[in-house]
Amino acid sequence: MDYPPLYAANSDPHAGTKYDFERDFVGYGRHPPQAQWPNDAKIAVSFVINYEEGAEQNVQNGDGQSENALTEQSDRPPRPGQRSMNTESDFEYGSRVGIWRMLNTFEAHNMPVTIYAVGQALEKNPAVIQAFKDGEHEIASHAYRWIDYHDMDEALEKEYIVRQLKCLEELTGEYPVGWYYGRLSPRSKALVFEAYKELGIPLCWESDSYCDDLPYWSDVPAEADLPAGAQSAGPQGMLMLPYTYDANDLKFHSPSGVFSPQAFYEYLQSAFDILEIYGTFVIATTLCYTNIAQALKRFVEYISAKPGVWVTRRKDIAEHWRRIV
Repeated sequence: MDYPPLYAANSDPHAGTKYDFERDFVGYGRHPPQAQWPNDAKIAVSFVINYEEGAEQNVQNGDGQSENALTEQSDRPPRPGQRSMNTESDFEYGSRVGIWRMLNTFEAHNMPVTIYAVGQALEKNPAVIQAFKDGEHEIASHAYRWIDYHDMDEALEKEYIVRQLKCLEELTGEYPVGWYYGRLSPRSKALVFEAYKELGIPLCWESDSYCDDLPYWSDVPAEADLPAGAQSAGPQGMLMLPYTYDANDLKFHSPSGVFSPQAFYEYLQSAFDILEIYGTFVIATTLCYTNIAQALKRFVEYISAKPGVWVTRRKDIAEHWRRIV
């Protein structure tokens, strides 16, 4: 490791550019705003289903190797230049079984959720699109491919963003008003903001953030030179709805994570009870295997019996926050 001088200058290659989103260590501080949720709810709960199946790395998708993330066999290596049949089967469980199990659970309790939809995954299973719409769930963008964008060329990444927006509009009849990458590049948020502007689409929320329990506004570097106070041409900012890897079934795939449905249920319950004081809670799930589904079902039943809980879509939270803050 090369250690920098004591007073080293900023070495970020994107410093001072449209990609230079400032870090914020202060946030709301000791006195966060009152959320004022509808109907005097004490807490807003956002369930997120990541729909990625079929858009992961696969030589059939033109990739150089098979996927090696989120598989049930942790030591399974990627297969350069070849298909991995077991990995493919792992992912297909989500689209064949898991998604329907989750929708049935949420819809039995009249709980609308947000779908983090990967465009290529929806293309391969159009049946889920109508199910999402019938259940009045939000279809948000989770990028066109479920791959790591960190080292992707700027121009190519912009192409992927535009392709995703047009893909979701073609498949669902609407552009997504929210976006979450997950494996983004240092340029991703700026490029998403730029693409929405160029296409004249409202970007109501962005969720590549993990730094708060409440929504918050972020300045956009590309708007730095716009005159403040202008009604339509001035800075609009980016409303961030923080996501979570905490209340997330990703913990079943983490070496130090949760290893039993009971532990996962207790973890969700404990997190909810604490965050009920502060007003917002995000839960994320992916493949929803049987044991995970049981924990999720128990948790849904738990919060269904609690007063003052607003289970809603992320776009509803964003619309509410835009009115009050």
